[in-house]
Amino acid sequence: MQVIRQNTDYALRAMIHLAERGDEEPVSARKLAQAEQISPQFASKIMQKLQSAHLVTSTMGPKGGFLLARPAKQINLLDVIQAVQGPVSVSDCVFSRDVCPRRPACTISPRLAALQGMIEGFLKDISVADLVNGADKDSQFSYREISHG
Repeated sequence: MQVIRQNTDYALRAMIHLAERGDEEPVSARKLAQAEQISPQFASKIMQKLQSAHLVTSTMGPKGGFLLARPAKQINLLDVIQAVQGPVSVSDCVFSRDVCPRRPACTISPRLAALQGMIEGFLKDISVADLVNGADKDSQFSYREISHG
């Protein structure tokens, strides 16, 4: 099971790229794809998802492209993952009481709910700015260094 799928890795790389550029001119999907070694079609689909989630804004025209919708400090890893992959879920029983008839007497469900909370909290605690700056408290490497090998 992959927690971070390839399309989410690409989305994170795109968000880092935009964050590194700051509020300069918008970056086209084509230029972003080229810079981050993503196919142009895939980059366009990813950017549409990020725009639908209000993580990036776009402008049309010859100088158009994408910018972060808010400061990189205010966009976290969970935001990006949910925009591209959907909800992060340890187990269906955490979100729906109707999934399992054993839930009232289940000893596993509360622990899964606790794990769900820890994962979401961890992902919320990492901003795109942290990924740009390599500010991960537990690592000396930035996301870019790890994902690009």
